[in-house]
Amino acid sequence: MSEGRVRGVAILGSTGSIGTTALRVLARHRDRFRAAALTAFNNADLLREQVAEFRPAFAGLVKEGARTNRSDDCSSWSMGPQCLVEAAKRDDVDIVINAVVGAAGLDATLAALSRGKRVALANKETLVMGGPLVNAACAEGRGEIIPVDSEHSAILQCITGRPGIEVRRVIITASGGPFRQWTRDQLERATLEDALQHPTWRMGRKITVDSATLANKALEVIEAHFLFGLPYDKIEVVVHPQSIVHSFVEFVDGSVLAQVGVPSMELPVLYALTHPERVSDSGVPQFDPVAASPLTFEPLDAERFPAFALGVAAGRKGGAAPAIFNAANEAAVALFLDGRISFRDIGPTISGALDVLGSMPGGSRDELVAADAAARRNVQARFGC
Repeated sequence: MSEGRVRGVAILGSTGSIGTTALRVLARHRDRFRAAALTAFNNADLLREQVAEFRPAFAGLVKEGARTNRSDDCSSWSMGPQCLVEAAKRDDVDIVINAVVGAAGLDATLAALSRGKRVALANKETLVMGGPLVNAACAEGRGEIIPVDSEHSAILQCITGRPGIEVRRVIITASGGPFRQWTRDQLERATLEDALQHPTWRMGRKITVDSATLANKALEVIEAHFLFGLPYDKIEVVVHPQSIVHSFVEFVDGSVLAQVGVPSMELPVLYALTHPERVSDSGVPQFDPVAASPLTFEPLDAERFPAFALGVAAGRKGGAAPAIFNAANEAAVALFLDGRISFRDIGPTISGALDVLGSMPGGSRDELVAADAAARRNVQARFGC
């Protein structure tokens, strides 16, 4: 990273968990970064507060009709879904933090990469839905993808500077979520309140439910496949309830490196901004191995959490199957969050959509968008919505 120049950052999803974390990081490093563009889905009040504090040149609200009471603290406002792409394309933006939830982040990622920007990617659905398209845009535009997910950031930190042929496998850790020790009978009665009680991380509602079903780990396996060019046979998952070891990388000589730290997203956000440099003042407390002990590891029980196996199988199949998995999961989780289906309905709902639609073509953006829409319609129809 060049010294002396303050780099412009666009935060897509600035009012969410990752977005607010990113703004705390930027506030500590104003000598290096400035918020050039901020977008939110519909939290106009918080976005307005952020604009007043950070004074970006551009702000956008995805949901049209949301009230903004636009102020003079921002020279340009945009309303509607196109604001994500507008922010990502701006000339005063060097780095795009894509913290949008779901498939809505794809076009903004493609736009930023095609213009040679760094994308600090927290929107794993972008790669799950359109991995080949994203990697092609990255190569053609000479852009750069740096992961923000703690697990993928950990892998990157372990393998930076090493050729891929030296990697035997990577092991992604999972906390196990709130239902790690629940029986199948207990899972049948799981409530929304239960699902939102994540033991170690504080995240948005959708990703917290994904962690409860372990669909999130399937998304991370697919993301790792595209980020690091690894075959699925070289990507494994292990349950680690303490969330201290974020990933392991095993090399061909048998040596294993792990990235270890307290469960905080401030470090991966900062590293995505500064990679390959490391800078002080990450906002993360000093690591205490004694306080963190004991560290334990368990196998993942795919039978109790079928969404995981469904997602990995979709990733292996390729084509539109990963997009179908992602869209069906998003639609099912939305219904669960609205109280319209039960927790136990999520896995069968995803499975049903994949059975019907999993062989759709997915070689272009339009085909992937069509597959995404078809999966959402399938889920809605299943429950008469």
